[in-house]
Amino acid sequence: MIELAIEQRCRDLGGFEVGRVLPYAKRRMVGPFIFFDRMGPVEFPAGLPRSVDVRPHPHIGLSTITYLFEGEIMHRDSLGTEQPIRPGEVNWMTAGRGITHSERFERARREGGPMDGIQAWVALPEAHEETEPGFEHVGGADLPVWQEDGVWGRVVAGEAFGLKAGVSTFSPMAYVHLVMDAGARAAVPDDYAERAAYIASGSVEVDGRRYGAGQMLVFTPRQPVTLAAAEPAIIMLLAGEPIGPRYIEWNFVSSSRERIEQAKADWRAGRMKLPDLDNQEFIPLPGEPAAPPNPMS
Repeated sequence: MIELAIEQRCRDLGGFEVGRVLPYAKRRMVGPFIFFDRMGPVEFPAGLPRSVDVRPHPHIGLSTITYLFEGEIMHRDSLGTEQPIRPGEVNWMTAGRGITHSERFERARREGGPMDGIQAWVALPEAHEETEPGFEHVGGADLPVWQEDGVWGRVVAGEAFGLKAGVSTFSPMAYVHLVMDAGARAAVPDDYAERAAYIASGSVEVDGRRYGAGQMLVFTPRQPVTLAAAEPAIIMLLAGEPIGPRYIEWNFVSSSRERIEQAKADWRAGRMKLPDLDNQEFIPLPGEPAAPPNPMS
């Protein structure tokens, strides 16, 4: 039933830690999900330095989805979007042929407070890799939820448990937030070829074996799986159909290595527009020196 258990690998971003889960050497993707990072949990002090912010940077070939359990992040992008994201909401940004954005911890800087959430990247099918960039924000009240037998669930993106989120996905997938009481049981949908569960807190048992916070369980295709909460637990389910292999380098995802090289050249040369409301700095390509403000700002 469990094909692989992945332990998140902690990385210090100069002010807080993230737990990297995907990509993993033995499992690059789950369905279209190609990147999965746990941000926090951390308690930020008021006066947090700006160096902790994620400065403007580019993406191609993917959609990003930021989902918070606690805290607030301010998103700004090259489409002119300025949108805070708060717990239970969805920021769904489609890079397609190219987008840039920043993520700022402005509320924490003013007030201090907790930060805890997930950033995931969903690779686009080849037919949509060069689609026009876009951004959608969906409030928590507009996402479908259910509650039954000690399990509360919200469909964040895609379709699962007979419910569908109002987010414009490009391939069959599901992304679900579960909150389980101790002793509760939840069946993992088996209508997708690839499925996994990330344990954000607490612990669950599968086939009599216990797994804990920070682990992602990748399940055998099409086999029935039931999660049994050994204690109160928060789970993120991710599932979908495979879309084929992808190259990933820095913030770029593509079915073509040449396309990634082109994106790197475009960023290096200043041909990717910076966010309209955040255009005074940016992150250079890894290993390359910082440069003056991007001329496309």
